[in-house]
Amino acid sequence: MQEVTDLPFWGLMTRYGGADVYFTEYFRVHADSHPEKWILQSLISNPTGRPAVAQMIGNDIPSLVRTAKKLQEHPVAAIDLNLGCPAPIVYKKCAGGGLLREPKRVDAILGALRDVVKVKFTVKTRIGFDDPAVFDELLPIFAKHSLDLLTVHGRTVREMYRSEVHYDFIARAVAAVPCPVLANGNVHSAAKAAEVLALTGARGLMIGRGAIRNPWIFSQIRQHLRGEKITLPCGRDVLGYIAALYESVCTPGVPERSQVQKMKRYLNFIGLGVEPRGAFLHDIRRVTTRAEFFRVCTAFLDHSDSMPLEPFAIALKQTDVLAGEHL
Repeated sequence: MQEVTDLPFWGLMTRYGGADVYFTEYFRVHADSHPEKWILQSLISNPTGRPAVAQMIGNDIPSLVRTAKKLQEHPVAAIDLNLGCPAPIVYKKCAGGGLLREPKRVDAILGALRDVVKVKFTVKTRIGFDDPAVFDELLPIFAKHSLDLLTVHGRTVREMYRSEVHYDFIARAVAAVPCPVLANGNVHSAAKAAEVLALTGARGLMIGRGAIRNPWIFSQIRQHLRGEKITLPCGRDVLGYIAALYESVCTPGVPERSQVQKMKRYLNFIGLGVEPRGAFLHDIRRVTTRAEFFRVCTAFLDHSDSMPLEPFAIALKQTDVLAGEHL
């Protein structure tokens, strides 16, 4: 998730149980590009103790090949091609989810990358650009190129994050490709994780927004799958997480107002699970100082009540405008 799940965020996640595998923000690949140093640092200084996958986004084959070779000079478990980003600024350049409009071009890109990627080669995709019918054309292409892992977000690009997730399409991918498949989309709780695994037959899950809102979700899923009681945080635990997040992503020398604005990117997700009316998000979006920021957080979270941190329907509807841009 671009400009959100960066190196400091990775480090923070490990305090709460953490994921089994981490994916970098995407490296923007074009004719004049070089791997962004701050994203490379996630690979070089990986604090998680877990494998890290380098994610690329682009459409120019020579540039993608050059970048894939360069990234393999670093400690990467795999090279991943992003075919799923639904941000207009990306798909209008025929990158990310925009490539799903051109299956033949996807075929050529995957073939060129498979030839040069010596570590594991993975792809994240959506089920189409504006029509999921193209998925039937894409699946044989994915199967053809001996991918090591395919992650499927069960929506089209046009659906962004607004529609229900079409988990039946993920199940179709599981049946059609020889590699393991990860299911992605609306995994917001341990119970939902188990449901999605059962519905799709996927080998695992990719979680983005749900982990920002609830960093305990990975441990909770493991507890649920083992048949154990799920440990829920209380309000003060969530307040502590937000404080730790603030300190983790705070960049020395950055003006306070800018730091508060950066935190709002995270709170746009966390706030969906704080209270149902959208009042928390309304208030947090209007603060400009650190003191105001934590005054609002404390007002809503200084309590000992358990918090599932699942998104409230009303709050979610009020934040449709976010649409997960750059995710």
